[in-house]
Amino acid sequence: MPGQEEVIVGLDIGTTKICAVVGELSGSEINIIGIGTHPSIGLRKGVVVNIESTVQSIKKAVEDAELMAGVEISSVYAGIAGGHITGFNSRGIIAIKGAEVTQHDVERVIDAARAVAIPMDREVIHVLPQEFIVDDQAGILDPVGMAAVRLEAKIHIVTGAVTSAHNIVKCANRAGLDVCDIVLESLASGEAVLAEDEKELGSALIDLGGGTSDLAIFSNKNIKHTFVLALGGNNLTNDIAIGLRAPLAEAENIKKKYGTCVAKSISPDETIEVPGMGGRKPRKLSRQILGEILEPRMEEIFALIQREMYRAGMENAMASGIVVTGGSALLDGVTEVAESVFNLPTRLGKPRGIGGLVDVVNNPMYATGVGLVLFGAQNQPERKFRIRDTNIFNRVMLRMKKWFKDIV
Repeated sequence: MPGQEEVIVGLDIGTTKICAVVGELSGSEINIIGIGTHPSIGLRKGVVVNIESTVQSIKKAVEDAELMAGVEISSVYAGIAGGHITGFNSRGIIAIKGAEVTQHDVERVIDAARAVAIPMDREVIHVLPQEFIVDDQAGILDPVGMAAVRLEAKIHIVTGAVTSAHNIVKCANRAGLDVCDIVLESLASGEAVLAEDEKELGSALIDLGGGTSDLAIFSNKNIKHTFVLALGGNNLTNDIAIGLRAPLAEAENIKKKYGTCVAKSISPDETIEVPGMGGRKPRKLSRQILGEILEPRMEEIFALIQREMYRAGMENAMASGIVVTGGSALLDGVTEVAESVFNLPTRLGKPRGIGGLVDVVNNPMYATGVGLVLFGAQNQPERKFRIRDTNIFNRVMLRMKKWFKDIV
């Protein structure tokens, strides 16, 4: 049995499912040794709306993962998403006191870049360095040891609602788990599905979940822009339920079994059986109707994401194309619709760079869970499973007290 320190667990708390992925770190390789999933009850659009239901779903997913992996899970890296997530770029500049740039200087310039006004109801989730500029020399990834007079940093700051972050930690704690860190789900998915050359040349990762669609744009091996759209697979299910006059549970089954986003690719002779509501008889309908319902909605989701790309000035930053992942990416024809909207080559993103149960997790729906394990492995030497300060409200109060002292 592997030791607890060698085991890293990613907990994907999604709108449609809770997924726990257990990875074992052996040298530089990560082997997936267990996975557990359970339907998510208690979340809406990535945000916890029922604590008790979410706790029970987490417990069941973790129990399944423990059983498969043969280990006891006590610490997790939890994913966060939702419409409350916002990301923005910032920059800072400092003078170098010595002859060359030290690690302390790098920390100082990042602190200078992150010294922006954050509202009291927001929590900083990530501070991601993009590049450093040493005396007008741009594009430097690691300036330590370089001779310099001035050092500038460009960073990307991701923030979320304090209450949403606190509720995720609270649910995990009540399920008997410590939270090592909270990780933006699109950032985690990028770790799992993107190749290094895609990150360097420039690519956009679109994570199509049940309640949200997350965008992360990578370039020069760093994240350049993040965005969360509060539309996802559940909206497709609702459209089917309304369009076919079918119960929501049956609409979800129809979407998974017969759903397609390209109506013209379906033969007019293909039919599906739609259960009736309220005791009505089942009806037979052409499968093309599904395509006519789903295609416009998927085009709308991609069009809104494209609008965000243009708003951020990132329309030319994706030279290698688009990577689509997440559970809703399994819908037939999604990559074709994405190619027609973005006019860029598009592929389906599946977890890569792992060993162990590769055939089990070789699915876009596990991209975030596997990515959380990979993120945890990269940050493990720094964190050693130290629990993040989960009482966010206490941190806010301490910050306010410090301000009042400064004023007095």
